[in-house]
Amino acid sequence: MTEARSNNKFIVLAMALGLLMSSLDNTIIASSINYLSEDFHIFDKVSWIFSAYVLAATSTMLVFGKMSDLFGRKLFYMIGITTFLVGSALCGIAQNADQLIWFRVIQGIGSGALFPISFTIIYTIFKDPKDAAKISGVFGAIFGISSVAGPQLGSFIAEHFGWRWIFYINVPIGIASMIILMIALKETRSDRKPKIDYLGTVFLIITTVALMLGIEHGNGLGWGSWQVLSLFAIAAIVGTLFILVELRASEPVLPLVIFKNRMVLGICILCLCQGVIMFSAITYLPSFTVGVLGYSNANGVLTPMMASIVAGAILFGFFQTKFAFRTLMLITMAMAIIVASLLSVVSSNASYGYMIALMILLGVGAIGPLMSMAQNAVAANVDPKYMGISSSVVSFWRNIGGILGASIMATIVNGNLNRLITEGAAEAGIPADKISTLANPELLMRAGGEISPQIRGFLQEALATAINHGFILAICVGIIGFITAMFVGSSRLGEARSKRTNNAGAAHI
Repeated sequence: MTEARSNNKFIVLAMALGLLMSSLDNTIIASSINYLSEDFHIFDKVSWIFSAYVLAATSTMLVFGKMSDLFGRKLFYMIGITTFLVGSALCGIAQNADQLIWFRVIQGIGSGALFPISFTIIYTIFKDPKDAAKISGVFGAIFGISSVAGPQLGSFIAEHFGWRWIFYINVPIGIASMIILMIALKETRSDRKPKIDYLGTVFLIITTVALMLGIEHGNGLGWGSWQVLSLFAIAAIVGTLFILVELRASEPVLPLVIFKNRMVLGICILCLCQGVIMFSAITYLPSFTVGVLGYSNANGVLTPMMASIVAGAILFGFFQTKFAFRTLMLITMAMAIIVASLLSVVSSNASYGYMIALMILLGVGAIGPLMSMAQNAVAANVDPKYMGISSSVVSFWRNIGGILGASIMATIVNGNLNRLITEGAAEAGIPADKISTLANPELLMRAGGEISPQIRGFLQEALATAINHGFILAICVGIIGFITAMFVGSSRLGEARSKRTNNAGAAHI
């Protein structure tokens, strides 16, 4: 027993390292674009450097989750981290923007395995769900803090060591994770030869990629453009075919039966809502802090958010041992509505302390809790043989929500900003031919001091109002999440203990 517990500590360390890498690479390159520009011409390809990674990760995570259920967690975690490290090394030696984009795809494919399988392994090695809840709280905190800290860390590394080290640094960390896991994790194998749902897998990837591309480009090309509408049509048609295939498959890549459970279905909706709220805040609060409030950088706001996400994930990891999931979810969504409402009316002369207080409330009460609670609630309500795919579903919908939130928020903010500047341009003394140039939030963030005080004040007010209107989206999403949480059932974490004990013989790592 002592040896097993000792091994568990090493396994948790290995999982934490892998999760840290994959989550950091979602955002770490964000603040390093100017350094990349010195080597490559990337102006027209910047969005693809981000999108390639997220697209690849999201479109493969459900597949990796299912494969880990069929063939073993350790095997597919190793495949995932190896792919991720190969992609990282290739990104570091990329010679042009096109190579970097394709190597980011390889990175993303590997990342698609790391996050969901990490949680699945934790639920497997910790038979007591309360212990698993505490560890998953820490893992959720790692994911949350990595998502927010990525740009700051990326900027530091790129400035002091060069942008290539943003990718090279993954290699020693990943190798350490692999070695630890190879030694510490012992897995059993299934006696039966599983059937692979090839057609369902292909349809799933096509549907996911088409949906995400449509969302990603909705703001830039226009939601009514033929390109975006075509992508959504492909997603709808192939998605329908996917469902029909899954209903008939003997080993479906996505067992639709798991969605018959109200908790699992509810968690998917809540994670979608969480992704919208989280990435809306991460995307536009720095713009508000720098462009509207006039501070030199957004670190003073993002750092408290990071710390509060950690606190919220860990704190609610403990609360889950005491309260029903539904109670905690209702609290989380209520807090999201409150903070989003305050952000929708925050003024251009708000104090720095007030903004920090809002960030703490957002992290502790709205974003952090679901980082751990979502995984635990799903684990407590599915058959152990579906553990891998169920953990993947949580990450999948959070990623979809993040892309959806950032894209729709951009549409709202940009549309309102352009309207406000157009309507007030004459009074503010802005020439008609300068309106389109000034209707860019980046201008205030990069060259605010070069604009005349009168025009700068007008632009700051317009940007503040536009971002305020954007957070109405978060209010609506929070309300949807609150209503959903009311109907998830009264499941508690402790109920999972007997379920796992009774099914232990049927599950394998």
